[in-house]
Amino acid sequence: MMLQYRDLAKLKTKKIVFEDVIAVRDSVSLEHLKELSSKRRVIEDSINQTSFITEAIAREMSGGSTSRCEQERLRLENYLPLLENFISHADIVSNNSQMIRWTSQLKIQWSSVLSSSSFFNLTGPKFFQIDNLRFELGMALFLYGAVLRERALEFLPSDLKQSAFIYREAAGVFHYLAHEVLPSLHSAISAERPPEATSSVTSAISLICLAEAQAVYIRKAEETGNTGFGVLAKLHLGVAELLSEAVGALNSGIGEYKAISSRFLEFISSCKALHELRGHTYFSKGLKHDDQIGIAIGVLRDALSNVKRKMPGDDSWKTFFRKEIEHSADTLQKFEHENEFVWHEKIPSGDELPLLQGNEIVKIEPYRPKKWERELAFKT
Repeated sequence: MMLQYRDLAKLKTKKIVFEDVIAVRDSVSLEHLKELSSKRRVIEDSINQTSFITEAIAREMSGGSTSRCEQERLRLENYLPLLENFISHADIVSNNSQMIRWTSQLKIQWSSVLSSSSFFNLTGPKFFQIDNLRFELGMALFLYGAVLRERALEFLPSDLKQSAFIYREAAGVFHYLAHEVLPSLHSAISAERPPEATSSVTSAISLICLAEAQAVYIRKAEETGNTGFGVLAKLHLGVAELLSEAVGALNSGIGEYKAISSRFLEFISSCKALHELRGHTYFSKGLKHDDQIGIAIGVLRDALSNVKRKMPGDDSWKTFFRKEIEHSADTLQKFEHENEFVWHEKIPSGDELPLLQGNEIVKIEPYRPKKWERELAFKT
């Protein structure tokens, strides 16, 4: 399976009370603002770990679910449609000086889990303030996508099909964020912003979620046991190619790549190296099956040489690497022993080795935002 990076949902935010800042013309509009604040408050308390709600009450509020990820997902699905509605009304008067002041007074602040500086702040997480309502929408959507990704991970032991589908849903959320929400935020602000609020980063995470979905499909194929070596090789290399595209997306953000935590970058490169090794190991087994043991040995030697130079620093990831390297090394040793005593084939290297293209079989599950229609009349 893929290595695990579980930090994306560890965002923090500062309290917002919409009705304390924004003036409305009638009691119905006021109630809608209070509802918006109330739905946000349960998210604030949850991610800031300041909630006094017991596990039993949280379970009851989420329809009986004991999963913290599922509970968080439902909280966000109750908040996001109200926020979309609020923004659609605010957009109508967005150029009004009063609305601009109100937005500033909301002091929309979120921390970052991907910023290179976020792990060195001894006084707590660094908060970014951007006086734009789409910053709030963008960060709430980022949290939603991250929670979906965590939920997909929870399904791995029990339901691979559902896990892969939720990974694809998460990919759709990040894709929507990158292409529909953040471009307008980029053009509207010049303030410092967290990596989570950039299109290059969210595009990259969308591709990472797709790579994780494909890795789940591969696991299902491996467990079924009726998929050929060649197909499995191409699927693993397809995962590696998706991760290469993710790196390309990160590089497309001018000045943003350097602002991203080194651990996140190592996660991507480590996953890519691991799936390249798995792909080439399957490829070599297929070559051996086709009586091309010399080429199989050359492919596996080259793959092992490459992956040993990419050993990650994280101890848990090292464990995965060592197991994969041991498995591939054992396979190589068997091939070499058989070639020495039976086949005596020449071992190619470098440019003499065949190239194998990956196969990407997954697509995003498109995110379709919901908006609960509420009338709002502002005193502008």
